[in-house]
Amino acid sequence: MKNRLFYARHLEDLPETGWRRVAPEPVSAPAMLLFNRELAADFDLPRDWQSGPLAVDRWSGNALPDTIEPTALAYAGHQFGQPVPQLGDGRALLLGQLRHRDGRLRDVQLKGSGRTPFSRMGDGRAGIGPVLREFLVSEAMAALGIPTTRALAALATGDTIQRQFGPEPGAILVRVASSHLRFGSFEYFAHRGDREGLQRLADAAVAWHYPDLLSHDPRERCLALLERVMEQTASLVSEWMRVGFIHGVMNTDNMTLSGETLDYGPCAFMDEFRAGQVLSSVDRGGRYAFDQQPYMAQWNLTRLAECLLPLLDEDTDTAVDRAEGLLTRFPDCFRQFHHPMLAAKIGLPPTPRVEEDAALTERLLGLMEQAGADFTNTFRELGRAAPTEAAGQQRLVAILGDRPDTRTWLKAYARRCEGDDGGPGVAESDRRARMAETNPVHIPRNHLVEAALVAAEGGDLRPAEDLLKVVRSPYTANGLPAIYRQPPEPEERVHATFCGT
Repeated sequence: MKNRLFYARHLEDLPETGWRRVAPEPVSAPAMLLFNRELAADFDLPRDWQSGPLAVDRWSGNALPDTIEPTALAYAGHQFGQPVPQLGDGRALLLGQLRHRDGRLRDVQLKGSGRTPFSRMGDGRAGIGPVLREFLVSEAMAALGIPTTRALAALATGDTIQRQFGPEPGAILVRVASSHLRFGSFEYFAHRGDREGLQRLADAAVAWHYPDLLSHDPRERCLALLERVMEQTASLVSEWMRVGFIHGVMNTDNMTLSGETLDYGPCAFMDEFRAGQVLSSVDRGGRYAFDQQPYMAQWNLTRLAECLLPLLDEDTDTAVDRAEGLLTRFPDCFRQFHHPMLAAKIGLPPTPRVEEDAALTERLLGLMEQAGADFTNTFRELGRAAPTEAAGQQRLVAILGDRPDTRTWLKAYARRCEGDDGGPGVAESDRRARMAETNPVHIPRNHLVEAALVAAEGGDLRPAEDLLKVVRSPYTANGLPAIYRQPPEPEERVHATFCGT
């Protein structure tokens, strides 16, 4: 332990060639924008780390204790399918780890803290818009029950940075994660032919995230690690799709070994449902469209497996056979999560008929796409309307369109819920409860996020603070204004989201 708060497992466990010690670059006039007191309580942070001038100076990087040794981590990655041998933390510094109340360590990182050896001619800074976007969306994801990094604090720097659309106020995000090990972390050592580095990295990943695998033989342990990461990734992507989330930049350097959502750059939540929807301004070819996310997850896992081949077996052909034997199971692995999720979205429990129930939901999604129906609100309306209730059915017909396909689906759904199609029925109270647990009322709608960011850039934090309160209560209306549940008007629609780098 380096001091009363921070550990430094990254210095102790990772290959020395995989990180660099770097001091944060001072900022001129730091000020706290948002602070996550609920998360701070999970680490029992002392008061002088939560508020006041000293807390601001510490989290801005201006006055870190001497016992903290900030480091930038090296990694590589495939960006939109193209290999990049060296990336790394170009604007982020890892301070160390805090002990969570669950006994596990969590990384604490400053994002936007200045240049590092991996900045690639960038300024190492972040703007207030991207910082607040990550704060809002990552906290929304945590409230939705989806594995994610968390935001502990957002601070203004008092400095101005230059970006694509002109000058922006600078900011720093304090990010918390189970770790910052990425698929691209392995690619960094694989590009360099560093087998020892790969082994140390794999050992660290197992010890930090999957300690139950430590009892495995080393070669079996590595394959088991790949299998566990595959399962976590399949589950994560299915959860993204449950709430209509589009990551927007699923490069291998943005995929974590822990199975947490990492990096909220050009991310977005769907309003009207379109299976192939793309909102990321950098995804011009639709590589990471909503419905492509499972396929891209498997593609990324294949790149990870290629890095691990030297650890799977000394014979390359045998190592390839072992990796391929595992990865060919990804589609089935994904369906094990995705099909029960689809069934739950229409209130049906997992049963031997789960594939048929998932197909019933897919048919509904097709109707929604034809009608341009709102993804979130359609499922909530379905949860309110009993399958045989005439008024409720009419509301759904109004949403989905008064077409024969709509009425055919509503009849099939009613028969399924009542058990009239030969399968087990579902009690109405159970159906409603399951849908209420699965389908959110509130998501961080893109037009509301953008409005909050524009206001914050102009010095008004109130819209961001109000939206944060809303997204932290995703499954209940809680008397909150209806504006947070309404889709955007045509003139409010967000057609592209941006990285901010």
